[in-house]
Amino acid sequence: MSARIGVITFPGTLDDGDAARAVRYADAEAVPLWHADEDLKGVDAVVVPGGFSYGDYLRAGVIARFAPVMSSVIEAAHKGMPVLGICNGFQILCEAGLLPGAMIRNAGLHFICRDQWLRVENTETAWTTRYDKGAEILIPMKNIDGCFVAEQNTLDELEGEGRVVFRYVGGNPNGSRNDIAGIRSENGRVVGLMPHPEHAIDALTGPSDDGLGMFYSAVDALVSA
Repeated sequence: MSARIGVITFPGTLDDGDAARAVRYADAEAVPLWHADEDLKGVDAVVVPGGFSYGDYLRAGVIARFAPVMSSVIEAAHKGMPVLGICNGFQILCEAGLLPGAMIRNAGLHFICRDQWLRVENTETAWTTRYDKGAEILIPMKNIDGCFVAEQNTLDELEGEGRVVFRYVGGNPNGSRNDIAGIRSENGRVVGLMPHPEHAIDALTGPSDDGLGMFYSAVDALVSA
């Protein structure tokens, strides 16, 4: 029986289709979840995809954090369910308190759309075991509120505890502190990143297939659980 990974759609979500496709590429079942759902339909993991949930009104991710589905995701995450937040999903996970820090407007105040090199800093999360530590991967990114910030003591904790998962290579595109592109929770089950691994699962449609390892990693974690 294949792993069942839920993919949430909020009003304004753009990348749920590609996230579901990435899940299927990793030989798992993609289960659609709607923002108003309270039942997670028995999924084994959840992807909170990118886009502009609720139009990014007030602040990116802040309204989505209060959607009924997120109450269930927060509860499941505290029990150890793997959760991946991509771009707007990362913003939502920070607003929900599942990950520390926040995303603010990019340095230069411009929307960024480019292929971005990342260095894999942590391979012990539920979403990164398929990578070699220090590997450099090419992943698309597209955001305007992608600058990761946190208080210095939080940054020190993230660095000291090895909770930085991805770091920008070849220049910091948006001003994120410590070149941070992605982080994890204390238990390594929740990961958030600004670039889009779901857009890099096939060399025919993306700049690489480097993002597919994240979805295979999650399947591995679920199978071995």
